[in-house]
Amino acid sequence: MAKRLANVNTDICVACGVCRLQCPREAISIYKGCYALVNEEICVGCGLCEKACPASAINLKERSI
Repeated sequence: MAKRLANVNTDICVACGVCRLQCPREAISIYKGCYALVNEEICVGCGLCEKACPASAINLKERSI
């Protein structure tokens, strides 16, 4: 399992969907048109979503296992 995980700050996410389009694992969805939601079971922590987010609402965190 990956050591990192994408984490969305839902307070500043604008639900634009850019992160979803960049995710190679399709681990991100847009929840009720309000914010991005990461499926922790699928996310590999690659960071592509973090780099693509125009609102800087995504950062990578260490998994708590």
